[in-house]
Parts: sequence; structure tokens; C-alpha cells
Amino acid sequence: MSSNHSAAGEEARRHKVEGPRKHIVAFVLSLALTLIAFAAVASGEINSQFTYIILIGMALVQVFVQLAFWMHMKDRGHLFPIMGIIFGVIVVFTMVIMASYWVWW
Repeated sequence: MSSNHSAAGEEARRHKVEGPRKHIVAFVLSLALTLIAFAAVASGEINSQFTYIILIGMALVQVFVQLAFWMHMKDRGHLFPIMGIIFGVIVVFTMVIMASYWVWW
């Protein structure tokens, strides 16, 4: 019986309640990133190449915010999903580079 209680205590320590504060911060950050990207496109006065750079930058930051806060990739025990994501990014990046070389030559 005592081993059952210690297992429950260990489980409770591993799954500490975060509360809504971090989720609200992540939501506000996601909205801010989206509004910055929208404003860059809607203004029309920014150079188009700089607009693309802003959009790519905001998209990358948005991906990290989504993975860290909403998908809980910042928590322990997510090593294999993170390794899978990194491997997938490497494969896609390699395929894009290879396709670019194939089309250009």
C-alpha cells in the first residue's frame, strides 16, 4: 500500500500544475506575432523582400512558441518527438536544397 502512495506522489511531482499564466502569455505572444506579420503585409509600404524576411522570422518564432507552450515540448520526456522533428526538418531542408540544385542545373 505504501508503494502505491509513493508512486502517486512521484506522479504528482512529475506533473506539476502550470496554471493558466503560461498559457495566457503564450496566447498573447502568438497574437502579437500574428499581428506583426499581418501589419507587415497590410501596410504595403515595406519593401517586399524585407516583408518576406519578417514573415519567415515570425513564422519560425511562432513554431517554437507553439511547440514549447501548446505541445509541451519544453517538458521532460519528449526527447524522441524532438529528435523526430529535428530529423524531419533536416530531411526536408536537404530535399529542398537538392530540388533547387536539380532545377537550376
